[in-house]
Amino acid sequence: MTPPDARAANRPNMDDPLFDPAQTPGSMTGQVCAVVLDRPFGLWWRVSLTVALLLLLALIIAIVWLFIAGIGVWGVDWPVMWGFAIINYVWWIAIASGGTFISALFYLAGVEWRNALNRLAETMTVLAVACAGVFPILHLGRPWLFYWLFPYPNTMTLWPQFRSPLLWDFFAILAYVISSVLFWYFGLIPDFATLRDRAEARRSRLFYGVLAAGFRGGGAQWRHYRAGYGLLAAIMAPLVISVHSIVGLDFAGAATVGWHSTQFPPFFVFGALLSGFAMVLLLAAPLRRLLGFEDFITGRHFDVLCKLLLVSSLCVGYSYIMEAFMTFYGGEAADRLSFIDKISGRQAPIYWATILLNVALPQLFWSRRARLNEAVIGIVSIGVIIGMWCERYQIVVMSLRRPRLPSAWGEFAPTLWDNLTLFGTVGLFLAGLLIALRLVPMISMFEMREVMTQRGGQEDGL
Repeated sequence: MTPPDARAANRPNMDDPLFDPAQTPGSMTGQVCAVVLDRPFGLWWRVSLTVALLLLLALIIAIVWLFIAGIGVWGVDWPVMWGFAIINYVWWIAIASGGTFISALFYLAGVEWRNALNRLAETMTVLAVACAGVFPILHLGRPWLFYWLFPYPNTMTLWPQFRSPLLWDFFAILAYVISSVLFWYFGLIPDFATLRDRAEARRSRLFYGVLAAGFRGGGAQWRHYRAGYGLLAAIMAPLVISVHSIVGLDFAGAATVGWHSTQFPPFFVFGALLSGFAMVLLLAAPLRRLLGFEDFITGRHFDVLCKLLLVSSLCVGYSYIMEAFMTFYGGEAADRLSFIDKISGRQAPIYWATILLNVALPQLFWSRRARLNEAVIGIVSIGVIIGMWCERYQIVVMSLRRPRLPSAWGEFAPTLWDNLTLFGTVGLFLAGLLIALRLVPMISMFEMREVMTQRGGQEDGL
């Protein structure tokens, strides 16, 4: 096992293996369990949690005031009736979708390097879905009547409007929330059993024993577990594509300037992958050092993830080119006018920031040295996440502010409550992540044990 001082000085290298060869399945299990059961978290965790809880408090205050005063406290007004609520919803659900892509699709593909990152990606997915789910309900105007979206015959024999994007979102996010939580929890059951068996405190044994749901690691249990886990992964892999395609159809289904385009569903999927890879990189780079996981999250992981982010960026860049081409090829005067306003109007800096952060900045990852530099990875990841939010802003606001009738043109200005709601959900995400670090192993121990055993057997000639 690498000494702590030497490990802290290590930096990702191109020839890094999937894990430190000096590690054994037993030492890996002990190190990961110690983070949850024994290791006291330092000042960084307390300060981060305090900041996150303050942001979460701001979200609660913003929601309470929204219930009291109504959605007029937001900056929405004619013609921009979709403001920060929809921007933030699409932004968060995209981040969640990228995490599911890593955890589910790569599991079906048998990719071994995912085993050190899938738990972090799944936890990120659940928290991002929770943040996204706040906004459609708040945007209803009367959120206490959200159950009207359910397809049931009410007292006046009225059914929901099945052509409404709100209903599409309802089914999409409900299915995604349930599936994401089940997939995340199901993947944790063997690790909860490991924590139960290693915990010394009675309270911890009882807590993880309940969460382990009676899992003892017998042959029959493992057979049923693997079948169930594979089935959930097979459900989640296409679901991540369909969910964000439906989000794209929310826009494509409307005869609105700049929205009515068949490229929106794949365009939104590309954006989801880009933002999801960026968020996983942004979280993995500091947490591997703070939690002492340098032996398991190595340069190999950063190299692969950065390449995936680069490919996603190129796909998004192609979508931007096609958007410009189809606008001028289509011959719709209103579309051309709206696009020209995006690139040269009052809010043009947002459009060009989108291009710079989502397309130009990730091109740094053509360099192998940049893919292994944690500072560069952090800068590019933050830039992409901000750029994806700018993209959502220019899709929602900059399209709606210039409808077909010039007499209906208007502007949009976010209010304090818009910003508090946005940053409040960031606090919700961070608070959930920091609490999860104390309760949940951030590396899938049972999957890492399998990989380490197989690799050890191959090296020994077994």
